[in-house]
Amino acid sequence: MLIDLHVHTMQGGPDSSLTPQQIIEEAKRIGLDGVCVTEHNCLWDTHEFEKLAQKNGLRVFRAMEINTEVGHIAVFGLKSYIGGIHKADRLRTEVLAAGGFMIALHPFRRLFDQKLFLPLDPPAEPPTAEAASKWPVFDLVDEIEVLNGACTERENLFTYEVAQIRGWKGTAGSDAHSTQGLGCHITVFEGSIETERDLLEELRAGRFYPATGLLKGNIVPFRDGLVPEADGWIE
Repeated sequence: MLIDLHVHTMQGGPDSSLTPQQIIEEAKRIGLDGVCVTEHNCLWDTHEFEKLAQKNGLRVFRAMEINTEVGHIAVFGLKSYIGGIHKADRLRTEVLAAGGFMIALHPFRRLFDQKLFLPLDPPAEPPTAEAASKWPVFDLVDEIEVLNGACTERENLFTYEVAQIRGWKGTAGSDAHSTQGLGCHITVFEGSIETERDLLEELRAGRFYPATGLLKGNIVPFRDGLVPEADGWIE
């Protein structure tokens, strides 16, 4: 199953122009089997969401992208936003109690962007992947997003290297806020997923892998040594 695990709609905040209907239409057009709506710090109403999912013949799942002091974390399994979960330790406690799942999202975005720093205050050298793999956030989450549509190639490759060190497979999502780019990176699940419970079970079991190339008609698993080319990803 081909699922974009990281998508935002305008109902979750002003930074997205995507309507729920646009997500459905575009996802079906490009060949996705499902999408996961990961709104910022909020969760869709259960009944409203089920109505949307059943109505359009596309598997639609919901999660939250929580802003914490150690970065953005996708959370699966919580039924609503809980006060205090902007603190990563509290978030982990609540997710464990709910039998949920946590994914570190785009943890190295802008890590290599020298333009963010003043010329008179140059940044220290970026950490090695080994050093970065020891960041506190990675002791709290269950997985890491290695392909993010809003990250650079270097950032994604570095994240994949960290995933390898931690023994994670890595997930992928477009982080789309408009129809452009939806499905550019996807998570491929081995089994059939019909419900949010199914999605949680497959995540916990590790029966998935990150991939790219759907928009070019050539889905390729993401792994070390791949580099982008005009017609997709090649070794």
